[in-house]
Amino acid sequence: MARDAPPAERFESLYRNCYDDLLGYALRRTGRPELAADVVADTFLIAWRRIDDIPLEQGRLWLFGVARKVMANHHRAARRGADLAARLRHELAGVEVVAPETPAGIGEAFRSLPEDDQELLRLTAWEGLSADELAVTLDCSPNAARIRLHRARRRFARALDEHLEHTDERR
Repeated sequence: MARDAPPAERFESLYRNCYDDLLGYALRRTGRPELAADVVADTFLIAWRRIDDIPLEQGRLWLFGVARKVMANHHRAARRGADLAARLRHELAGVEVVAPETPAGIGEAFRSLPEDDQELLRLTAWEGLSADELAVTLDCSPNAARIRLHRARRRFARALDEHLEHTDERR
């Protein structure tokens, strides 16, 4: 393909001609299809960004060189992640998690709620988030956060009432 061909055409040609080779290369070295797919995707992203730097007659070889560097970056990131996880496990080994004390009925009513409601209530009660802060955490508008919180509180109140009625019936 000529250097004066539009960048999109040069990229498409490289992709069609080299995708299978790069995927096989990455699969043989990673042994994990999802990681191989990430390597190939990252490699072609770099190729697109640097399309004018790719030698016309050696595009396939250039892509293999990029893929090698992408894999090395993935391996370094995985190693850093594993090191960080090990350090955190060591640091947190002695930490004792103490759940807030709640009367049995409140805990049972709370656990009967959907997980989303439980998390909203935890974020406000345990973490002290306001509705506006909750909106940022949930990636929604403040109004939507207030509505969700209001509904979760209403469902919790209903669940608590039901639990108390059920407890009274037992007596």
